[in-house]
Amino acid sequence: MNNLQHTMKHLLLVAAAAFSLTSFGGQVLAATAEDLNKDAAEALQLLYRTNPDAAAIGKTAKAILVFPNVVKAGLVFGGSYGEGVLMKGSEVAGYYNSVSASWGWQAGAQSYSYVVFLMNDKVLSYLDTSEGWEIGVGPTVVAVDAGAAKNLSSTTLKDDAYAFIFDQQGLMASLSIEGTKISPIKR
Repeated sequence: MNNLQHTMKHLLLVAAAAFSLTSFGGQVLAATAEDLNKDAAEALQLLYRTNPDAAAIGKTAKAILVFPNVVKAGLVFGGSYGEGVLMKGSEVAGYYNSVSASWGWQAGAQSYSYVVFLMNDKVLSYLDTSEGWEIGVGPTVVAVDAGAAKNLSSTTLKDDAYAFIFDQQGLMASLSIEGTKISPIKR
């Protein structure tokens, strides 16, 4: 492939990623706390309907952090952003954002939801006292896929937090919450 073709290919990928990000971008920021609460409740119910193991974990969690719509886009350099709700029981306990940056072999854009089940007082205290929680640093977070979920029970739940990623839309080469920073926001 000559240099011009190579450059055109990269420009098309950038344009596709930018177009995809703008398509999802309008959905990322909830207009009000009320909208964010509604979106979070709907996302959590979708997860429970599609993954009964998540519903079982939700019953024993001390709190649940729900990010109903996170947008991720990248072409070599990438990032993601979404806003979420911290639920303690049926009450809203706060609002948070989820931000990540990445670099490497990546191209595309995607939106997804994720829920983090906070299982003990230690992780709740860390979330409350820190200026932000960088996943991968601090309390242990286990990203649960369909295979791992089948092996979880009330006796095997030993980690601080369990994360479920679901409702992916779009096309992105990879998806991870590692390296994500979760910070409190005002609503």
